[in-house]
Parts: sequence; C-alpha cells; structure tokens
Amino acid sequence: MKIKNAYFVGGLSSFYFDDQQAIKDGAGLDGFTYQGAAVTSGFQAIRQAGECVSVMLELDDGSIALGDCAAVQYSGAAGRDPLFRADAFVPFMETHLRPLLTGMDVRRFDVNARYIDGLVIDGKPLHTAIRYGVSQALLDAAALARRCLKTEVICREYELPVVAEAVPLFGQSGDDRYGAVDKMVLKKADVLPHGLINNIPDKLGDQGGRLIEYVDWLVHRIRHLSQGNDYRPDLHIDVYGTVGMIFNQDPTLIADYLARLGDVAGELPLCIEGPVDAGGKGAQIEALGGIRQRLDALGANIRIVADEWCNTYQDVVDFADAQCCHMVQIKTPDLGSVHNVVDAVLHCNRRGVQAYQGGTCNETDISARTCVHLALAARPMRMLVKPGMGFDEGMTVVGNEMHRSVALLKTRQHPERG
Repeated sequence: MKIKNAYFVGGLSSFYFDDQQAIKDGAGLDGFTYQGAAVTSGFQAIRQAGECVSVMLELDDGSIALGDCAAVQYSGAAGRDPLFRADAFVPFMETHLRPLLTGMDVRRFDVNARYIDGLVIDGKPLHTAIRYGVSQALLDAAALARRCLKTEVICREYELPVVAEAVPLFGQSGDDRYGAVDKMVLKKADVLPHGLINNIPDKLGDQGGRLIEYVDWLVHRIRHLSQGNDYRPDLHIDVYGTVGMIFNQDPTLIADYLARLGDVAGELPLCIEGPVDAGGKGAQIEALGGIRQRLDALGANIRIVADEWCNTYQDVVDFADAQCCHMVQIKTPDLGSVHNVVDAVLHCNRRGVQAYQGGTCNETDISARTCVHLALAARPMRMLVKPGMGFDEGMTVVGNEMHRSVALLKTRQHPERG
C-alpha cells in the first residue's frame, strides 16, 4: 500500500510554550501568563500558545493515517531544538516532504521512519517535531496497511514479545500541585504528581524547606484519601535543576538533601527528576553520577532521574551507559522519529537503567495515543499521562487507549475469550 497524497495542517497543542530560562530567572506569574520579557531565542513572550502541525497521509485505499508534529513546553532549553511554529514549517513541509512521501510504500515502518529521521535538507536535519509527527503518521499507515495495532507493528518489526499488560501511568499536576493530587488518587494513578518545582522562592524554598513540606503533605494526603485500600503510588517530582542551584551544585550537599526527602516519603518510593542542571551534557553526566554515588552509599530511599541535556537517542545511550542515574526520561518529542523512542527504552532496559517514557504536556491526543503503543511494545518503567496539564483529560486519552489496546491484545492471544 502506498501514499497517494500528504497534507499538513497547522493546529494547537494541548498546553503552551514556556521560556524556561526566564522562569528560572524569577519571572512572576500574572494570571496565567508571566511578567517580563522572554530571554530564549524565538520566544515572543515567556508563555505563548502551543502549536502543532497535523500530518495526514492519504493511502491508495482511501484510508487516512495521522500524526502530529509537536514540541516540548520548554523548547529551546538545555540543548533542545528551537521553538516550533506552524506558520514557519507548514510551507517547508509542503515543499520538501510532500514529494518524498507521495508514492512511498508504507508497510515497513522502520525503514520509512529511519529514512525520514535521517533526512538533511538545505544542510540541516529536520526539526525534531517534524520527524516526530511524520513518523507517527508512518506508523499509523503501516498499521492500517497490515490491519493490526500500532504496537503489533513494532513488536513484529523488532521481534519483541506482545505483552498484554498495561504500563504504569505517571500523572502530572502542573501548578495545581495540591488539587491535582486528589484527582490522581481518586483515579489511582500509578505514579504522581510531577509537581512542577521550577522556581526556588515559591516552590522549593531557599534551603529546600518548601519541597520537604510538600512531600510530607503528599504522604499524608495519599494516606488519608486511600484509607481502606492498598493504594501505594510511586512519588515522582521534577525540580528542573533548582536543587543544584540552592546547594551551589555540590553533589554531596544535593544528595544529602535528597536523602532527607526520601526519609520524609517513607514507604512511598520517591524519584527526583533533574536535581541539577550542569549546563552541558558531559558536565550533567558527571554531576548526576556524583549525586547517585553519594545516594547509593547512603542507602537512601530515592532515585534520581536524568532529564536536562538528555534529549536525543544517543544522549539516552550515553546517560544509561554512564550509570549516572537510576532512571532516564525519554522525552518523546525530543528524539525525533518515534522509532528512536523504542530504541531508547530497549537500550535502558538492557543496561539495567529504568526507562521513563515521558514527553510533554504540550503534545496532542494523536501523539499521546501513539506513545501508548510505543510503551506497550518497548515496556518502559512508566509512561507520562499526556497531553495537557489538567490530568483528567490526559488520563482519559492515554489510559483509555491503553485499556482498549490491552483488551484487544488479550483477545488475540486467547480468541476463545473474545
């Protein structure tokens, strides 16, 4: 089956583009926006509407395969590609990609995805958001052509076992780090709350006291709301390098503080994502390694998660091989083509480093549903609930896609139960 035509349509993603550096520098909230001027190249404001480009591949049998080009909330930060604007990239895609896609045989996803991922046009690789969205559509096209689920396409091409079991889901709260926790507990999210600890005065505290208070509140709130059942979620909090900032990037002081957080978490396993931002990949690996070494020596009830400066597939390989952290976030839009997400998860699993298949609140329903199929095939430790910051919407999109897919996989393994 071949592609008859390709269409590219600008649209909205489920959240916003935020200038991370301006926020770290102390930009204050003004309602839902931020006060002050943007400092990261490409931004017109510290917070601006998220955008996407929908890719629609018309196949020669009349079916339409879908994918959405989307970029992370904090675009342009920590080595990531610059801001993704639909009005800038739709004409580019129409000019350069439509002729390449038209006539392509869609049955081999891996071949097509690697081709798109490796394209160089005018001396530059495609923006990661473009590779992300086009590869989603190619995976959907392969599933349509082969009349199977997208996760089955991946399992067949990678020779992976089909596991008809859900992957644990990780809810993100955004700034509603109290009210959203109640929602997550009521819906029994496997991991929570993310927390968005992205500035020091209001969220972390000059000596980390605000975060200690928050973790203590989390433990007691979960215990209160889950009385009478055995619900015990993992805790996972993203601190965006702010812990390193208050302890002058000293790995021993950072680790000792994180160990205190682990003690407060008690029986609930705790992950801290991005405890430090060392300003570059090599320095980040070294800094995280020092923190992990100290935590392991203390026997602390806490794991650290790599995020900043771990963007591409090769970055994930390098962080996992260095054993500098307990878990790596695989931030799906930053890896370009979605086959890189599968490769990254499988590499982490082989190296004994936990894989967190993440992404961003700034994705779409199409990209989030595609990511469910990547996770069901590659089997990361957890998957981010997305898109959006409202939790309920993302939980519906991701959770229901996963439950539907698992039910179908079980029926195919045991047709007598269908």
